[in-house]
Amino acid sequence: MYKPPFQITSLILDLVKNIAIELGVLKGAKLYPTPMKLRKKNKVKTIQSSLAIEGNTLSLDQITTIMDGRKVIGDAKEVQEVKNAVAVYNDLGKWNPINIKDFQEAHTQLMKDLIKSKGIWRKGGVGVFKDKQISHIAPPAKRVEKLMLDLFQFIAEKNKISWLIKACIFHYELEFIHPFEDGNGRMGRLWQQLLLIKENVIFEFLSVETMIREHQAEYYKALEESDREGESTVFIEFSLQQILKTVREYTKVVPSQIRSREDRLEYARKNIRSWFTRKQYMECHKDISTSTASRDLSEGIKEAVLVKKGKDNQVHYKFIDNCQTTR
Repeated sequence: MYKPPFQITSLILDLVKNIAIELGVLKGAKLYPTPMKLRKKNKVKTIQSSLAIEGNTLSLDQITTIMDGRKVIGDAKEVQEVKNAVAVYNDLGKWNPINIKDFQEAHTQLMKDLIKSKGIWRKGGVGVFKDKQISHIAPPAKRVEKLMLDLFQFIAEKNKISWLIKACIFHYELEFIHPFEDGNGRMGRLWQQLLLIKENVIFEFLSVETMIREHQAEYYKALEESDREGESTVFIEFSLQQILKTVREYTKVVPSQIRSREDRLEYARKNIRSWFTRKQYMECHKDISTSTASRDLSEGIKEAVLVKKGKDNQVHYKFIDNCQTTR
């Protein structure tokens, strides 16, 4: 089986570590699940950015209008591209990112009424042009099916390679193989997001594509450098940098959804399934003081949400609806 060539550099390890830290901050601040309004806004940005990279000129407002089921005035092909993308992105949970048949079916939907060979591996050779010069020659068409099967087998393997890194490898390898007649770029970005979701569900609501579009020249440069070096390392580094920037930007704009005592107790109830101390409650809510934690727990006792045992520094609490299942 062919395995994609790449190196795990110190930069890659550092980026993965920092992304994990940022995701931990999001969890600690209760910044997800994302508010519905923000989910929609980020989905529109994802679709607009991914299609804009391919030359689609429709605006965020026009894409929002299409998503709402209303008509817009615009180029028919561009409108169709958006309609297809909306259909695909509206149900990301439908696609299994390690299933090659889902991959082909997603391409079929993404390219509906745009090309005849949707969902079908290309039959001829292909070269990618930049500034009227060939910047990349894809493998022969007869090798495409085997290369794609190997790629999906590699992605599905249970190993120590994180989904963050696998998502970046897949994105690069897809662009290198160029398995379809058209739509490879948008499929690469879509499938990268699906693989990132396997790392953390928050990636369903983030727009890494927007960051890629803002650094589009660097995006193509990273692809070209990886082509020259014969491995995806440079592209992995570039992609992880954009992912880290995206997560950090997200933490700046989304508010914490845990604001009241009731919210804090409910969040703890869902995340603590056994007896716990005030200190453990505060670890669940890192932004509250000792006195606030004490008041929360005291009110929880009064409201018959909690029971307690022990005295002084040995007091432990448990949520009443967890008592029967976790004795």
